[in-house]
Amino acid sequence: MTPNWDDMKNFLAVARAETLSGAAALLRADPATVGRRVSRLEGALGEVLFTKSPQGYMLTPQGQKLLPHAVRLEQAMLDARDALDGQGAELSGQIRLGAPDGCANFLLPQVCAAITAQNPDLDIQIVALPRIFNLSKREADMAITVSRPEAGRLVVQKLADYKLHLAASEGYLSSHPPISDMAALGGHRIVGYIPDMIFDKELDYMSGTPFERVALASNSASVQLNILRQSGGVGVVHDFALPAAPNLRKVLADSFSLKRSFYLIRHEDDRRVARLTRFAEALSEGVRREVAKLEALA
Repeated sequence: MTPNWDDMKNFLAVARAETLSGAAALLRADPATVGRRVSRLEGALGEVLFTKSPQGYMLTPQGQKLLPHAVRLEQAMLDARDALDGQGAELSGQIRLGAPDGCANFLLPQVCAAITAQNPDLDIQIVALPRIFNLSKREADMAITVSRPEAGRLVVQKLADYKLHLAASEGYLSSHPPISDMAALGGHRIVGYIPDMIFDKELDYMSGTPFERVALASNSASVQLNILRQSGGVGVVHDFALPAAPNLRKVLADSFSLKRSFYLIRHEDDRRVARLTRFAEALSEGVRREVAKLEALA
């Protein structure tokens, strides 16, 4: 019995979601149907592709061997759809974009809203997670990162540079001792990342400074911003996020300033997918434009 695309599609969904219910949500199908189709594929191949564990469905060694072939089959189906749609057609279908939560909260809503306004048949899913995405497992079609990956079969494109400064609320600054220089920060509450949950070295803003103790911490840049808005202390903020928090003021802007970059990463197998390339171009232009506009207002 030769495996068919529907069965392979269900295999891919379970490999990515690691649960039948998660795979069913991806496919908009019934979990029992997903399970039956995976079982049918295992029967056709004469191999066990998953083992069930408390963590969910884990790929067996044979499943790991099948995964890249299933991804290539999926890619062939996408290529065929692109060829039929034509280069000049509007974007359609679904694209899942992973991003760190600062970018996802303060840049991507307006950028992606503009893209979908021009492409009404396109569905964009923004996955905001404070971690690195695994494109090989197809957790997303593409992802934005804060550092350039050094390994993996990836296509990397620099999107934009962005700036960060120390900031605090007007209420906090008016009720605490003045901050005249970096040494004066020693008497203030610092807001920042949970040290052992910093998933990228580019987010380790306090390393090497005298202020490594973080009194109020979160693994989310957006939560940190809201702590600062509530007069929780002094912390590092993206300049492009400051217009969304008008009660925050930069602190020691001439003494402390950081520059970081956003990178768009795609799986190398997607290089020839015209639909994803056109989306990447629109996304890149939109992110650069939005960063420039918001930083001018900060």
